[in-house]
Amino acid sequence: MTRVTGPVRRVLVVDDDELLREVAKASLELVAGWVVTVAASGVEAQEKARSEHPDAIMLDVMMPGQDGPTTFAALRRDPATHDIPVIYLTAKNNTAGWVGDGLAGVIAKPFDAMRLAAQVSRLLGWP
Repeated sequence: MTRVTGPVRRVLVVDDDELLREVAKASLELVAGWVVTVAASGVEAQEKARSEHPDAIMLDVMMPGQDGPTTFAALRRDPATHDIPVIYLTAKNNTAGWVGDGLAGVIAKPFDAMRLAAQVSRLLGWP
């Protein structure tokens, strides 16, 4: 396994599925050496984004309560979080037209854990 070299990135992974959160966390930490925080809901994501100001947020689209698009809109309205890049995680097939208005990209679920860090880096223009 090769590690991505460069600055240590801080990423917030938001998903209501505990297994997915843990797989994404382990993947990004082990493959890329990034520091990963997780959140199980949109509300928790907003709180952690405000307090920790990660370099990027990976945000599930479909969550109970506050869904991904609602959370994304709230992050954009908050001066403390409006500049954090957001990547949607989704099992939806039709994502055409989603990127824009500050959304950095979309990663389909299920994702390849060994390629996840490279996908995130490519979408965000990280070396």
